[in-house]
Amino acid sequence: MPDLTLPAPAKLNLFLHITGRRPDGYHNLQTLFQLLDYGDQLDISLRSDSEIRLQPTLPGVPEQDNLVVKAARALQQATGARRGADIYLHKRLPMGGGIGGGSSDAASALIGLNHLWNCGLSRPALAALGARLGADIPVFVEARTAWAEGIGEQLQAIEMPEKWFLVLAPKCTVSTASIFSRRELTRDTTAITVAAFLERGGRNDCQALVAGLYPPVDEALRWLSQHSPAQMTGTGACIFAAFASAAQAQAVLAQRPAHIPGFVAKGINRSPVYDRLPMS
Repeated sequence: MPDLTLPAPAKLNLFLHITGRRPDGYHNLQTLFQLLDYGDQLDISLRSDSEIRLQPTLPGVPEQDNLVVKAARALQQATGARRGADIYLHKRLPMGGGIGGGSSDAASALIGLNHLWNCGLSRPALAALGARLGADIPVFVEARTAWAEGIGEQLQAIEMPEKWFLVLAPKCTVSTASIFSRRELTRDTTAITVAAFLERGGRNDCQALVAGLYPPVDEALRWLSQHSPAQMTGTGACIFAAFASAAQAQAVLAQRPAHIPGFVAKGINRSPVYDRLPMS
């Protein structure tokens, strides 16, 4: 049995505005990260040596490049931890889907290993460590649905109505770096306030570009929009729409084209990841 089993929940970007480009090449943005009650799972077992072993290997991702392994090694380097870990990743979230799979996995690894190795890092310190590896990792370390600015690391927890979401996962992988490097990407959207978003909503500045480049994304958007207002999360490829009940979302999911995978999940304001840590 593993020493610790932790969830790694998915997220949706309920909107994504790109407000400018920074001198370091990153982009300033505004978004609202909505956590979901659906995601991956990590089983973590302590090792007596300092090795980090991850199973299974993900297609096209060498072990040393996996964010889970990078997070574990970063924690070792930051704290001097001498123990290692065997980590088994139960992968349900699609890669390159814009729903935070790799970032959430890395965050859960940081949280779990910080506990098992008795590193003693605070939640903000873990989030700062995660931010060096990926801009989406801090929201999963903080474990709250949140308004985000900067490159996504400036977080303000926000309580959202716990709606049900149908998420479609077109069978294509979208490179975030590639999309943000495109010249035609909108980069000058005017910043808005939380109140303005809650009143009028927002858009995804990457959506039109990605839909034009990836026909499966465009197809999923068009199909789901027939049933409910649909939009892309992050830089894609996943598409989502909100519903008032699980039954409504499941009914639409049952009608989807057979070649487009999908799932139904509930929006949650707080990730259960810290609840799974044993009491010390």
